Amino acid sequence: MSAAAACGNAPRTGEDDPELRRAAAGPVPEKLDADGTTIHVGRKLAMGTMHVYEDPRCPVCKEFEDSDGARVLRESTELGYVSTDYTLASFLDDGLGGGGSKRAVNALRAALEEGHFAEYHDVLYAHQPEESVDGYTTARLLALASKVEGLRGPAFDKAVRTMRYADFVAESEAAVEKDRIQGTPSFYLDDELIANGTDDTVTTEAGMNLTLITRGSRQF
Repeated sequence: MSAAAACGNAPRTGEDDPELRRAAAGPVPEKLDADGTTIHVGRKLAMGTMHVYEDPRCPVCKEFEDSDGARVLRESTELGYVSTDYTLASFLDDGLGGGGSKRAVNALRAALEEGHFAEYHDVLYAHQPEESVDGYTTARLLALASKVEGLRGPAFDKAVRTMRYADFVAESEAAVEKDRIQGTPSFYLDDELIANGTDDTVTTEAGMNLTLITRGSRQF
């Protein structure tokens, strides 16, 4: 695979103010699904699920995460209109050398254990090293974790240093291959393919809003 290849309604009325909804709902739940590889971020009554396949070293994934479309998806997840599932690949290590993707996926799994997956995920993409540089070192991953309040601690640090979730890393990559993902990022909404790579369907505010609206996850 190549990173370049792809790398019910919830009415929103005056009585459904986003800020009030966010404050009343509290932190967005995170959990590992029963399949052992899908990381689920979302509220119980979300109307749909966007499944995102990403590799931490993938620059095209960062393009998405930096986009207005990603902001819309994060906000929609936080507000409970949609949930977001993540399956994390690490194939770029094989093609580029090094182990940065594997170390990052392991660290993300450790962050999930501490209830800070989504925050740490966003921090890693905000500070993603160049694709050709094996920049997700253990020291770098721990330093970036310090940017997430409450994440660093003996359990998290040990898990990062010892690759505690190495089995999860391998199983997650196997799940990507089993699902025949041809590149990252890839997007499925309620099991329907939305996009491989980045295009206006997922990267723009209008595109992501339209994607979610037309499939019934949101209504304005």
